[in-house]
Amino acid sequence: MPDESADREADPTAAGTDDPGVIRSIAVTVDDVVTALEANRSADRSAVLRVTPPFAGRMRARIHVAGGEGSYEGDAEAIHIDPESLVVDVPEYPTADEMAGGEADLKARRHRHTERVEQWRETVSERLGDEVTLATASGSVDVRVVALG
Repeated sequence: MPDESADREADPTAAGTDDPGVIRSIAVTVDDVVTALEANRSADRSAVLRVTPPFAGRMRARIHVAGGEGSYEGDAEAIHIDPESLVVDVPEYPTADEMAGGEADLKARRHRHTERVEQWRETVSERLGDEVTLATASGSVDVRVVALG
């Protein structure tokens, strides 16, 4: 059985801290980033990727609706990351066609819109950046972004 205390001694942040300055990288699922960005663009939501304390060198950011915070142990607060900051050159979100027409036209427009949204999601998922600057209570922290899935 490995000695975890030796790992903690080698990396004092392994046990976690209130200081977000120790964060070197964040892992995000591509789907969380795309879903949060789509929610903000299509439904005017306040979706973010959230990193919660205690902080360590490697952290995970998960999709979250801003404003639904609980309290955390210690003085640290969660970090909210705008999903747009994780994507390079975000394309415009496709809007539904608003042309007049009959029921057949409506079905065709819905189908086209669904296809355009799927293309948008694919484009966004291919444009995830490698780095992001986190705004924290103690200042900005530049971190590496690791895409999962």
